[in-house]
Amino acid sequence: MTTDRLTVRDWSPDDARDALAIYGAPEVTRWLSPAMKRVEDEQGMRSTLESWIRTGGTLTPPLGRWAIVRDSDGRVIGGLSLRYLPPDEEDIEIGWQLAPDVWGNGYAVEAGRALAGWAFSIGAHELVAVVRIDNERGAGTAKRLGMQWVGETDKYYETRLNVYRLWPSDLTDGQEGGFGR
Repeated sequence: MTTDRLTVRDWSPDDARDALAIYGAPEVTRWLSPAMKRVEDEQGMRSTLESWIRTGGTLTPPLGRWAIVRDSDGRVIGGLSLRYLPPDEEDIEIGWQLAPDVWGNGYAVEAGRALAGWAFSIGAHELVAVVRIDNERGAGTAKRLGMQWVGETDKYYETRLNVYRLWPSDLTDGQEGGFGR
């Protein structure tokens, strides 16, 4: 998948160093649901990526995990995911994580719109984002993606979360970010 500035692709174990700048950052991992401990070192990140890659081979599209690569320098700057939310595994959650040094550049929205557009094009009917109550940055990103706040719940991950939903009609013309596959 490509956008004007980004490529969304499968993870590789060779992405461990760049991925550690994301999943090793406490300011990123503190907001993840389900809770994810901060990855301590490059070897731990490589093991995590290898696990994601193995698991990804068993998932039916649109489910999966992907790296966000900035085209200008080839750096992995973030990650995206689509997965079923517990406990019923009916709702598909869209998730995004970026390295803190690239926050505020619109990358999460650009990549998220591309991924959502692709997911809808292959049959997803709606996507959900769950955001921790105090995560203003995450809530802002969900809104900029075009997601609508639908309330708070503790249904997912036994944690009080804000829930946002996105339907295909919420991706208005020009918002898809020029994605291709």
